[in-house]
Amino acid sequence: MTKNWRADRKREQYYRKAKRENYRSRAAYKLKEIDFKYDLIHPGDRVVDLGASPGGWSQVAAELVGGDGEVYALDLARFSPIERVTFVRGDIRKDSVVARLLEHIPQGADVVLSDMAPNISGNYTYDHARSVDLCEHALVFASQVLKEGGNFVTKVFYGDMTKGLVSMARRSFDEVHVTHPKATRSTSSEVYVVGIGFNGARFSPRSASSERS
Repeated sequence: MTKNWRADRKREQYYRKAKRENYRSRAAYKLKEIDFKYDLIHPGDRVVDLGASPGGWSQVAAELVGGDGEVYALDLARFSPIERVTFVRGDIRKDSVVARLLEHIPQGADVVLSDMAPNISGNYTYDHARSVDLCEHALVFASQVLKEGGNFVTKVFYGDMTKGLVSMARRSFDEVHVTHPKATRSTSSEVYVVGIGFNGARFSPRSASSERS
């Protein structure tokens, strides 16, 4: 990471805006734009934020659900507390973590968010495949905890496997959209797959693997 890269980042408008407005990351503005475009999160909703650290999306979700809503932030890493956000530490691929979350929300979630991304190796084909794999895990998780009519969004590095991910999402949602928020860096390959209206079709890890093959 070079000094020039750090300087460019600090000059970047969304980075500066996040600092001014006390968001933990510039990614907050991506979720704001997606929510505005697709009416994703409503007052009173129960929202689960996967891979939540450092917490920019959880902050926005807490604002959008208001005092009657609930936000649950899940991550393997430690998470600095956010007012009105409950942190659950663990791996979303484990049944025990899903069960622990459902103890908090036995009636299910209204929205599942995922801004997860793999550690970058520099090999785009490899990074894309790992990104899709994370998205599939997020989709499986969402299908296990969402109430019917619920919504979902996940980040993916765009590539030749994206079409398969979108097809998989269409099994479980009435509408599926692919969007590239303005707050995303122009050099980034990331896009967001948005599922609106969960129809009750649930995936298991094994069924997700068969969708990909």
